[in-house]
Amino acid sequence: MDTECKLVVVGQGSNIPQGNDRIEYAIESAKLEILSLEETINSLENIKPDCDKIDYALAASSGCLCGIIDIFLVGKPGESPLGNVTDKWFEKKVCIFAKLCGWKGPKNATTNPVKSAIGFLERHFKVPYDQTGTNVQGGYILGLDLSPKSHHFKSLAHNPTLLGLFFSILDQFTLSSHFVGNGQLIELVNVGETFELKGSNVPAKIWCGFVNWLGHLHSDIAGSSGGKGRGMGIPSPIWAWTNNIIAIKAKLNIPISDINKNLNELATELFNQGYDARFQTTQAIPVFINSLLVRMFYSVRRLLKYYSCTTPEERSFKEMWTAIKPFSNPTIGRMLSVAHGTFCLIDVSDATIRAVASGGGTFNPVEFCLRLNVIGIGRFSVSLYGEAKRAISYHKAEQDALFAQNEKLILENYIEGLKALQEYYDDAEDYTWIFDLQTGNYTSALEKTVSMAIRRGVTKDKLLNNKTEGDNYFNHENLK
Repeated sequence: MDTECKLVVVGQGSNIPQGNDRIEYAIESAKLEILSLEETINSLENIKPDCDKIDYALAASSGCLCGIIDIFLVGKPGESPLGNVTDKWFEKKVCIFAKLCGWKGPKNATTNPVKSAIGFLERHFKVPYDQTGTNVQGGYILGLDLSPKSHHFKSLAHNPTLLGLFFSILDQFTLSSHFVGNGQLIELVNVGETFELKGSNVPAKIWCGFVNWLGHLHSDIAGSSGGKGRGMGIPSPIWAWTNNIIAIKAKLNIPISDINKNLNELATELFNQGYDARFQTTQAIPVFINSLLVRMFYSVRRLLKYYSCTTPEERSFKEMWTAIKPFSNPTIGRMLSVAHGTFCLIDVSDATIRAVASGGGTFNPVEFCLRLNVIGIGRFSVSLYGEAKRAISYHKAEQDALFAQNEKLILENYIEGLKALQEYYDDAEDYTWIFDLQTGNYTSALEKTVSMAIRRGVTKDKLLNNKTEGDNYFNHENLK
């Protein structure tokens, strides 16, 4: 037939719906999902330590060095070169605190300024619970065995803990004293008839009680004004908890075990031999140096690597800090664990040997605890907790990463299939055959429809290759 076919144009230009656009959208969505899966896979690397042999060697060397410092410079109370430095530091802080409270200095040049400052604080921050055992009610009749040497430890209000603060305010309100001795909580009543807690209302009195507690601790932390030599400071916060356990159990009517009593007696003996808050601060020095050295080793090594692997044009402070930052990463955590573990191994070995030697072949627990660096043990425990936490996180992340890896493989195969389908339906240029018909360019329109048909797998015997074949196909008989 010679008549031309008239077609209704559904859309024009880019408004014509194309299946290829949907395929492209599906590919982009799959790629975004792969990026998310890769973050899950890469998160496994952020949990796993990246330590080499040099890192482990440096960490162990730091632990050994600080262990030697602990043995020869910390030692035990009374034989500690670093302890003498710490004692002087506390004396200076007491004088500074006294000046802040109004102390003008010693009245004459012959007076010891530290003793003068302590005496000022003792007068300025009086409390009702400062019995020393020199009077009848001090504790001998009660079986408390209270003495000027031990009263700072046995008096709960002298303990630098939250429970010590509680009993300090309680004693100031009730004019009483609470002591721990022989595994018992003992209360002395009506012991401060001349004491008056300032404040016009309860909140004000509580605040004044807190200030009195804090000020009185400062007056005792470097010894007393009348004491000789080093003097008795305040209990170490760690060993003071042996008092707190007995006090809590006594208040709750819970039986106090022999272990509680024995630990309390051990802590009292340690305090009597000079193991107070000052000495515990001394023990923190090698532990702090250990952490500092490990972080320095980590940063210096990463800094050298950064400068050797980065050109001057690519360097930036932000990237450099990210590469050398010695905090919050599993590698520095592992190095600290090795360093503190090495330190504790040396410290415990030294304490054990000396405990056996001082006991004449029998283990001496007091000597062992005097030399045991509790701060180091605590810091190593924190490192072990971090290692356990990272191990659990790594196991969970490993399972998630394995699942994400399988999903990624499926999505990659899916994308490959979509790309093949995209090529199969790449009709962007051929769709313009509609406009070729509108403009009368029938030859071009026919060529494009043939191209689309071939792409979709139409066999050659069914293709309409020219206008004549098209006219023959659209004769009346075929249209019936």
